[in-house]
Amino acid sequence: MTLADLVAVELLVAAFAGGAFGAAVGALPSFSLAGLVVVVGELYAIGVRSVGETVAVDVTGGVAFGPVLGPHVAFGGGAAAVAYAARRGYLDSAGEAYDPKDVTRGLGSRPDVLAVGGAFGVVGYWVATLAGSLSVPVDPVALGVVGSALAHRVALGYSVVGAPAGRLLDMSPFERERDETAVETDGGRPTTDSTAADDGAGRADARADGRGNAAVDPWLPHQYRWEEVAALGAVVGVLSAYTAYLTGSAFLAFGITVAVLFLLCAGVAEIPVTHHMALPASTVVVALAGVSGGAPAPGAVAGSVPLGVALVAGGAFGVVGGLLGEVAQRIFYAHAATHLDPPAASIVVTSGVVAALAMAGVLPAAAWVPTP
Repeated sequence: MTLADLVAVELLVAAFAGGAFGAAVGALPSFSLAGLVVVVGELYAIGVRSVGETVAVDVTGGVAFGPVLGPHVAFGGGAAAVAYAARRGYLDSAGEAYDPKDVTRGLGSRPDVLAVGGAFGVVGYWVATLAGSLSVPVDPVALGVVGSALAHRVALGYSVVGAPAGRLLDMSPFERERDETAVETDGGRPTTDSTAADDGAGRADARADGRGNAAVDPWLPHQYRWEEVAALGAVVGVLSAYTAYLTGSAFLAFGITVAVLFLLCAGVAEIPVTHHMALPASTVVVALAGVSGGAPAPGAVAGSVPLGVALVAGGAFGVVGGLLGEVAQRIFYAHAATHLDPPAASIVVTSGVVAALAMAGVLPAAAWVPTP
């Protein structure tokens, strides 16, 4: 996109509608839909290019990453809308206040909620379009997600990080609260577990918001320990690298890992979130093959990159992506009141690393990441 697209009325209207749609159906459900469209779009492009034809419609770029379902538009709008609904004190059918971090829920058709979603859809669109047109060497969509989240926190009066600098990585209040709950509910017996002992500060932190919600609230309670995140990143990185090796697509594994988030929306226990591990792993493999465009290039990777090299590079970048996501969740999510997406923050950094390696000549191409 160009700088002229920043003020193109038609595109602004589409972005507003995309953000409002994200608010209506929910941020995470809209993102899961985007994952499905990425899978469809990449398979379509692979099939067309395999027979030597030109792809007529960029389904992945135009729909999944565009104003319709682009995470910077629909997900960002949905995240802002639920934060707004919580700030307004709206109630759901059970009489409970909206959780400002609950990006799995749809918000229906309240006009003011839709308007907030639409407005921040436009913010995300502006950030991504500006970054792309200026060739900022990071993923513009991920940057739009992060920029929109920071903007809604400031605009709606929420803290940007929610904790002093010295405690940003501290998850111990959540762990103490979890251990207390586990012991207190064990047959109704009082807390005796030494790991759950009240040290005064811990309980105050864990219930600091006055509603019984933990002030230290991990993004995924089943996915925050460093060693477990690293192991998951290695597994997803290898599989994503293999997918890119076979298909030449930097986005197919990403789409698969996003589509599976429908299960998280449905409440299936302990579904991992791994697209920030999959995308850098696939990207670095495609970059090693010297493929600079985003469209799948069947055979290009397998013809120029040894499979062993691809798997090692993908596994390494999967680990890095996972660990950076954990750093981001501890700094920008766990202590704060609204959703700032840790995977998006991780992708901003890993895409920047790929671009930097390409500009330094370590990689023959930056894949789909813009570079000056």
